[in-house]
Amino acid sequence: MEALVTLGIPAFLTAALVRALLLPLHRAARLALHSCCGFACLWLLNAASGITGILFPVNAVTVLIAGTLGLPGIGLMALLAVMG
Repeated sequence: MEALVTLGIPAFLTAALVRALLLPLHRAARLALHSCCGFACLWLLNAASGITGILFPVNAVTVLIAGTLGLPGIGLMALLAVMG
């Protein structure tokens, strides 16, 4: 029983520490992936700007909006571009 406690507690603490350290990396990787997809969408929309007449600036803010909000975010930016 003592061996189980002696080996179990450090193993549990190590697993908890590894999970706590990997969670922010997972979220950062997910944000980077969504930002890459947002950049690709903005690039495609800018390629079609001759048809639509709307040109989106490609910067960190617009890429993050397109990446995190997806299609509704792009629609919101298009609405703001038309209104402004």
